[in-house]
Amino acid sequence: MKKLAAAALTGLLTITLAACGGTAGGASGDQTVTMYTVDGLEDWYAQRVEEFKAKTGITVQAVTAGSGEVASRVEKEKANTQADILVTLPPFIQRAASQGLLAATAPAGIDQVPAGQKDAQGRYFAVMNNYLSFIRNPQASPKTWDDLLAPALKGKLQYSTPGEAGDGTAVLLQLQHVLGDQGALDYLAKLEANNVGPSSSTGKLQPKVAKAEILVANGDVQMNLAEIEKSGGFELFFPADARGKRSTFALPYYAGLVNNAPHAENAKKFLDFLLSPEVQGKAVDAFGAPSRADVTPSGPRADKVKAALDGVEIWQPDWDAVLAKLDADLAAYKKAVGR
Repeated sequence: MKKLAAAALTGLLTITLAACGGTAGGASGDQTVTMYTVDGLEDWYAQRVEEFKAKTGITVQAVTAGSGEVASRVEKEKANTQADILVTLPPFIQRAASQGLLAATAPAGIDQVPAGQKDAQGRYFAVMNNYLSFIRNPQASPKTWDDLLAPALKGKLQYSTPGEAGDGTAVLLQLQHVLGDQGALDYLAKLEANNVGPSSSTGKLQPKVAKAEILVANGDVQMNLAEIEKSGGFELFFPADARGKRSTFALPYYAGLVNNAPHAENAKKFLDFLLSPEVQGKAVDAFGAPSRADVTPSGPRADKVKAALDGVEIWQPDWDAVLAKLDADLAAYKKAVGR
């Protein structure tokens, strides 16, 4: 779902992903790690932390919420740090780094992560790659951005809201890439005629498309392919531009060591573990892609990810530049769509 809204933190779901463990943060010397993480990888984490505990005896506890919420909690607790690790989406990991919330570290194998997937100062790196996508019910067959404006989709299309959902913010960035900043705003203003309305959750759009309550929605490759395998009901696609080109960009799950982490040494061991070739090879279990350039995924799920991205151009945002103008872009977006 990857919600970004800086909502009250009382709704955060705390999940203990391994047996034994205390409260978030824990006492000094505890064999624990507390990870504040964006949602979307719960099942994958559950398997990995069991493996990590068996290997090290260290229990990993997770506090799971939206991208902005977990980063906001780290910020609010700056004077009394509780988290050891922050995992969130861009540009919120970049914002956390700029606020001095993350400490430099150098996990084993970091040299295998491409420069565009890690911080030059060592404050965060991609654990797993994911990509913006769209989904459609079999009753509909849009192929281009222009197709999404068709009157036949009036009240049958919905996308998660930029500034509230990570994948929704990605829609705005993708349209800026395809149409330019003003072109993106003009397009989204037209799209409002078909849009059902705001949605802070991308994940909740999947069942609506499967049931044909709506026919088109945004999503991401990892989440969409996992749901298609589980229950089906829709297919994944990438809208083409006026030249017929389909494109997308990576939305990595970024991880960083929290500054003044209560269990910094344990946290570093877990970050090493997440970046190890063995664990990176299991990214495909969640329909994700390894961030290490020297790890090539294989198997049926890897084939499905490869097939989904076949013929799709993958471009790289400048996340620092995105962050610098994000507030202005969101304000312009709200004005364009009348919110």
